[in-house]
Amino acid sequence: MSNVLIVHAHPEAKSLTSALKDIAVEKLRAQGHCVQVSDLYAMGWKAVADEQDFTDQRDPDRLIYVAESRNAYAEGTQTPDIAAEQEKLLWADAVLLSFPLWWFGMPAILKGWFDRVFAFGFGYGVGVHGGERWGDRYGEGTLLGRRAMVIVPIGGRALHYSDRGVNGSLDDILWPIQHGVLFYPGMSVLPPFPVYQSDRMDEAGWNTVVADFEKRLSGLFTDDPIPYRRQNGGHYDTNQRLKPGLGQNMDGIGMHVLQPGDPDEKPIGSD
Repeated sequence: MSNVLIVHAHPEAKSLTSALKDIAVEKLRAQGHCVQVSDLYAMGWKAVADEQDFTDQRDPDRLIYVAESRNAYAEGTQTPDIAAEQEKLLWADAVLLSFPLWWFGMPAILKGWFDRVFAFGFGYGVGVHGGERWGDRYGEGTLLGRRAMVIVPIGGRALHYSDRGVNGSLDDILWPIQHGVLFYPGMSVLPPFPVYQSDRMDEAGWNTVVADFEKRLSGLFTDDPIPYRRQNGGHYDTNQRLKPGLGQNMDGIGMHVLQPGDPDEKPIGSD
């Protein structure tokens, strides 16, 4: 069976978000998977990226976080909490993000987890940068081969997050997380599991949510991921702009998703 890491961000253990996390742990373990949970609020996770993240700061006069992150990761001088979360990610075959949608994004504590854990050389700054290649990112990278899925309770109605909804489509809202944070270091991203009107759910609605969620968990390793175009798959030019003739009938982020009839991408590592 497989290893699953759940990164959970909700301050209330009795919340609907936390209940979904508990269901995921129970069902995945019942399927034979090994599960670890990083419950950020329960851990007292330090969300602020600052000089305390480095046990041996190279430049004591000025903090250049990117440079210090690169040095600390390469030399093994990261703080233990950062290194421990990186080890969990390397251990995992799938990563579930469990969080409520707050102000059109993730809670600050989860953003701080990514800021600190996705260090230079781990989450970004990976691979050769030169010529037509801009490193191993967007479909390649340290976390290649892992699956990811966002579990996101939302207070609003589904129609508010549709293609013509006043809040914008959920695909657009989650783009920075799904494409920019999860796909960037190589993970294959499954469609999200949203729960709308999560703060006014009756028992019948909850039972439906649970049944749908358990079905999605059963397909964690078999369902098709969102077919994002890979950066180094041949569909982008040397300026990392989509080549002419691709995505012509799509607007915005939709053009960065593979469409029927598109040419095949180059195999990873072929260039």
